[in-house]
Amino acid sequence: MLALIGNLIWICTGGWLTALWWLVAGIICYATVLGIPLGRQCMKMATLTLVPFGRTVVYGGGAPSLLANIIWLLIAGIWMAIVYLLAGLAFCVTVVGIPFGAQLFKMAKLALCPFGAQVC
Repeated sequence: MLALIGNLIWICTGGWLTALWWLVAGIICYATVLGIPLGRQCMKMATLTLVPFGRTVVYGGGAPSLLANIIWLLIAGIWMAIVYLLAGLAFCVTVVGIPFGAQLFKMAKLALCPFGAQVC
């Protein structure tokens, strides 16, 4: 029940817009054959960004995922993680914002290493 309330508040205060941006980025990546793996990661971020409460991220994938995550990290992952981290810190200033900040920290970690991760 708390996850439902958290997700409703999240969606109403802009979560849908962030998820839409991830969706658009994923569609653009899918337009090229080389971008399909990146598009899959964008869709993963879109699903987590739309409804983050009650979801967990399971990491794994082995050596191919590690190599892809290193490339992702150097190209864009570190900057996305920094933005999510700063937003999470801003939310954690108030007691009411702490659950939302925790979700942003979850997204920051996924932004660093999306390859091989599963959003459950």
